[in-house]
Amino acid sequence: MNSFNTGDQTPISYINPNTYIQHNLEVADGLQGFSEVMQHAPEGGFKANVLRAFQDGDYVFTHTEYDFFGPKAGFDIFRFEDGFIVEHWDNLLPIQKTNPSGRTQFDGATTLTDLDKTEANKAVVKGFIENVLLNHEMDKVTNYINTTTYIQHNPAVADGLDGFVAAMKYFAENGLVMQYDELHMVLGQGNYVLSVSEGKFGKGDHTAYYDLFRLENGLIVEHWDVIATIPAKSEWKNENGKF
Repeated sequence: MNSFNTGDQTPISYINPNTYIQHNLEVADGLQGFSEVMQHAPEGGFKANVLRAFQDGDYVFTHTEYDFFGPKAGFDIFRFEDGFIVEHWDNLLPIQKTNPSGRTQFDGATTLTDLDKTEANKAVVKGFIENVLLNHEMDKVTNYINTTTYIQHNPAVADGLDGFVAAMKYFAENGLVMQYDELHMVLGQGNYVLSVSEGKFGKGDHTAYYDLFRLENGLIVEHWDVIATIPAKSEWKNENGKF
């Protein structure tokens, strides 16, 4: 990631040259697709400021502030085999204004703790996504989100459980959609858990949801996300799918 800033070519060797499965649908498959993107970098190149990075088994996931064809917020997931990157997923969104609570898509806690609670925290997030967001069991929301401390970094939502409920109500009353249809992946390390989901957003656009949660004492206390439209299949540059 830092090679975007330095121009160092060595990190390209971290990618398996024979097997590199690309899920960014705007990039062609394999090492060649990655190289083509780098060749089209603007003057001065791309920039990447990695704010949070975590490992879950063979997976590494990062939360990054990019200058990548414009300022963007992004989550990346890398899968490793035998010390090489063999698969990559991401979700990118242009940087937005601060939210109603004055928070950005990047600020907030960064300290990794509770390494012994990784699996328990992943189970909490999985339960929240499945029961509250997929099955709409809003009466269970306090089983997962701290009722007194919930720091929100979504560009349109205020802090607190009230902010989350108000956002859901606004969408419902204005004929808009924030619909989670399928949970594809849950990755975590300690007090941080990333979920990757598929659904619809706004006027019903096919959407990828990447949600990063920080937990304390078994409850969600902080949330960042990147919500991005999935391009039509006719526009895909690889056949691997978003997920």
